[in-house]
Amino acid sequence: MKKLLIILLVLSVLIIAGLVALRGYLTRLAPQTAAPEQRDDVTIRRTASGEVVGFFDEASTRAWLGIPYARPPIGDLRWRPPQPPEPWEGIREALAFGNVCPQKPLWLMDVGDALGEALGDEDCLTLNIWAPVNATRLPVMFWIHGGGNSVGTSATYDGARLASEQNVVVVTVNYRLGPLGWFAHPDLATGWPLADSGNYGTLDLIRALEWTRDNIRSFGGDPDRVTVFGESAGGYNVLSLMASPLAKGLFQRAISQSGGYRPASMTEAGGFREAGGHAFSAREVVNRLLLQDRTVADRDAAVAYQGDMSPEALRGYLHDKSVAEIFSVWDENTLGGMLDFPFHFADGVVLSDLPVEETFSSRDNYNAVPVILGTNRDEPALFMAWNARWSETFLWVFRTLKDEDAYLRAVKYGALAWKARGADELAEAMTRSGNRQVYAYRFDWDEQDRVMGYDLSTALGAAHAMELPFVFDSFHRIPVDGMFPQSEARDGLGRSIRNYWGHFAATGKPDRGSQRNDPPWAAWGTTGLTSLILDTPRDGGIRMTDERVSLQAVAAMLAADRDVDSEAERCDLYRRSFRWIGGVDLKTLAPQCEAASTGGD
Repeated sequence: MKKLLIILLVLSVLIIAGLVALRGYLTRLAPQTAAPEQRDDVTIRRTASGEVVGFFDEASTRAWLGIPYARPPIGDLRWRPPQPPEPWEGIREALAFGNVCPQKPLWLMDVGDALGEALGDEDCLTLNIWAPVNATRLPVMFWIHGGGNSVGTSATYDGARLASEQNVVVVTVNYRLGPLGWFAHPDLATGWPLADSGNYGTLDLIRALEWTRDNIRSFGGDPDRVTVFGESAGGYNVLSLMASPLAKGLFQRAISQSGGYRPASMTEAGGFREAGGHAFSAREVVNRLLLQDRTVADRDAAVAYQGDMSPEALRGYLHDKSVAEIFSVWDENTLGGMLDFPFHFADGVVLSDLPVEETFSSRDNYNAVPVILGTNRDEPALFMAWNARWSETFLWVFRTLKDEDAYLRAVKYGALAWKARGADELAEAMTRSGNRQVYAYRFDWDEQDRVMGYDLSTALGAAHAMELPFVFDSFHRIPVDGMFPQSEARDGLGRSIRNYWGHFAATGKPDRGSQRNDPPWAAWGTTGLTSLILDTPRDGGIRMTDERVSLQAVAAMLAADRDVDSEAERCDLYRRSFRWIGGVDLKTLAPQCEAASTGGD
């Protein structure tokens, strides 16, 4: 009995230590409260709005944080295109990150009693800059954070090491999120196409790129060599900028990491559910608000009440709502704070209203700049590894997978579908358009350790977002031992990835990287080759492959897979593999599964 108590005590300590470490990491995603850095007047720079002063950051870089690129989108500017910032007098200190844009906090953020409530501030349209000492006309890498376009902040990403090592200027940016970033209610229409598009988050990014074009020379950057790059929703946003005629000329290269692109129709964005609207379309959000404040008793009454409201009354009703009231429409059981809502609206002005394949198959329909498209080999594992459906727990600690074979099948097909929609099919379309500088990759690194008994190399592997510390050289910021165990192979792969990214930013071609000692990266379709595999020598190293993945091929592979235990599992795999990417008709792809009940996550 005494021995058992000792074991339980040790396990409890390990649990607490793990949760504290994880919470410490996620706290960095929460609003920044740290004291500002110490200004250094050698960093005084002039912008179109006034002078700013920054500080010396790590890796011998100069940094400027929290610079406003637009007026605060508050009051009458809520749900309006961003406006240039107001000029200021004197020297503005750019020593701390700006406000986090309104969002729901990620699970385990250090936000006290606010879990499930909205945090952040609408006055959040700021950007951050890192530049090497004495930078002059250097390539600019403009980073767009991920988070389902509903959570996240630029403050999570430190560009110092990337800037120093690759001799580039790094810019990271905040943009409006969730229903404040994408919201298209017909009664908010003004007759001004930009305002009526509902694509306010996209317009924020365009405004930030305009600011960069007009001001980045002062910080040592070259406005004619701007690379937009981002991961997850940031990758989606990169592709939306490629699809936007308003972004033409504002960037010269693009990198989409684990992205994709499927804009919602204006009906999906703003219509009632019965007419084809999303469950959280603008009209449905208003329905939920009316129910929430007890103006009506049920949804039918909300539809009728909303229909009777004049546009003026509806606008007043929405503008009077606080951020907390708007975000409380989504309950706290969201996926890590991420909201289920439509974004990227095919309005025909900000974003093309053509089908995705047609958009990227003609250079007349998109900004056909050199582009890198890639995904991670085990993308969905990040969302599955911590789910009790797949993992056994003991005293709340994940210890092992319940059915490793079934788990790995689900990861495999989900990742293949993501690769098809987020990289390969886009690469095929862009190459058909005549773009000869389309490059694709697959990130395969999977050398994690066991953490409290849980084998992360199997459970996570090359999961979603695992490439980020390699891109930013931010392993030192990961507090969980074993997530990215230190090794020369890990560090070497990181250097190679950053060398490819840096050389691409400088020249438009990844080639052999900035140090010229990595394997050559061929453009899509060159001599039959397609993608670069990014891995350590233990698992084959960096190398080209001829693999091409399409959604139809993934569906056919799944249909023929004899290792699948049952038709119920097969239908579940269809649903899981294609639900995140959108635009897939299960009736056509797997008619036998259309009416199948596949259970929850």
